[in-house]
Amino acid sequence: MLKLTLPEKDNLYAPCIDHANVVRVVALSGGYSREEANARLARNHGMVASFSRALAEGLSAKQSDDEFNAMLDGSIQAIFDASAT
Repeated sequence: MLKLTLPEKDNLYAPCIDHANVVRVVALSGGYSREEANARLARNHGMVASFSRALAEGLSAKQSDDEFNAMLDGSIQAIFDASAT
């Protein structure tokens, strides 16, 4: 498994992703907003997200349980969708 920053050039890591000895190439969000990280991830086919900071973006202890859960659910779905390319 390789854990790499999202590349500037789309599909830069394709040879690694396709290599027989590589199980998974995981993308770090690289300090981008969740929206930008998801867009970049979606353009890099075969990578999956490792976006802990982006996952927590927008979450606050001041939110109600319903607001917190809705924000977290939306984050999870958006990151999942970007990883499904």
